[in-house]
Amino acid sequence: MKSFSLLLNKLPFRGRGFVLLITILIAAWKPVVEENRQNPKIKRYLYVATPGVRDYLGYGGHGIQVFDMDNHYKFVKFIPTSGFHPDGKPSNVKGVCVSLATNCIYISTLEGLQCIDLTTEKLVWEKPFEGGADRMAVSPDGKTIYLPSLEKEFWNVIDAKTGDIITKIVTNSGSHNTLYGLSGKYVYLAGLKSPYLAVADAKTHTIAKQIGPFNAEVRPFTINGAETLAYVNINNLLGFEIGDIKTGKKLYRIEVQGFNKGEVKRHGCPTHGIALTPDEKEVWICDGANNRLHIFDNTVMPPRQVNTITVKDMPGWISFSLDGKHAFSATGDIIDVKTRKIIASLEDKNYNSVQSEKMVEIHFSGKKPIKTGDQFGMGKVVND
Repeated sequence: MKSFSLLLNKLPFRGRGFVLLITILIAAWKPVVEENRQNPKIKRYLYVATPGVRDYLGYGGHGIQVFDMDNHYKFVKFIPTSGFHPDGKPSNVKGVCVSLATNCIYISTLEGLQCIDLTTEKLVWEKPFEGGADRMAVSPDGKTIYLPSLEKEFWNVIDAKTGDIITKIVTNSGSHNTLYGLSGKYVYLAGLKSPYLAVADAKTHTIAKQIGPFNAEVRPFTINGAETLAYVNINNLLGFEIGDIKTGKKLYRIEVQGFNKGEVKRHGCPTHGIALTPDEKEVWICDGANNRLHIFDNTVMPPRQVNTITVKDMPGWISFSLDGKHAFSATGDIIDVKTRKIIASLEDKNYNSVQSEKMVEIHFSGKKPIKTGDQFGMGKVVND
């Protein structure tokens, strides 16, 4: 400091003023820099796993496309992944989930499950599973994964950290879709060959009850936050049915009005995709034949059809942002929930359209994930 003062005294008056100004600015800036270092800005990203529409590489290639939710869903980066067929070709992505406990994102393919560190973006482990794999779900505490075999008789219960099998649950239902309730007490298991939605006790890993029968085999489904109602797509229905989780009985059948079922490109059912807005005021469903999303008022029972949105391709899945402001269509269309307008369309670094039925929202503080959504459109209202 003494030498600095001597140097300052030797400078012309104007020079001394300039140096003093710079010194003051540096002193004022240091706390801001330190504050930003200790409390980095929270960033929200949409992680999109591909190939997420069958094995179609034209919809985003093979890996994870990352988009900036706070900058009009602009492309941020591409993360290469594993997951290959025995012949070396990329395998269909079947599901995606995130565990904050392990700091990892998980991607299931036809053959198995891979675990990728979200900070280093490196593969932690990859394991094949007997009977293959389908759309899984992770527990709210991030420690356990329920991984269905590929349309077979059972689910594997997996340790999220190691990938080791804890136990196996046999349902003989054609295991397919999985959803962990917000309470963490129950896991909901849907098979392609059963009109029932099975409910597993997450503590004992045994089947606690069944909901149904519904009018046909259960396809995509969702539940409300209080875990009292199940909203299910079923074969041959353009619409959905609702079941009472407590009693196990089917309550309502809701059919879309004003549209024909028609032929669909994929999945073999008219409606493949259903979601509740986080506030549970609306139900959104996919219409594969008419390339539309239909919206229902869920504040009345049965829900009442109120609106429809045209998307650019066949929608095979639908979910919502954590704040409930945006809907994520598998077509890559991002929709403003309030205005019903498409506000963005996902594109890779070469401006090619990105589509996937497997995407998840992740919030970061610096390089650390601190909050995550899920691939399902679950309700978030826990008080019933």
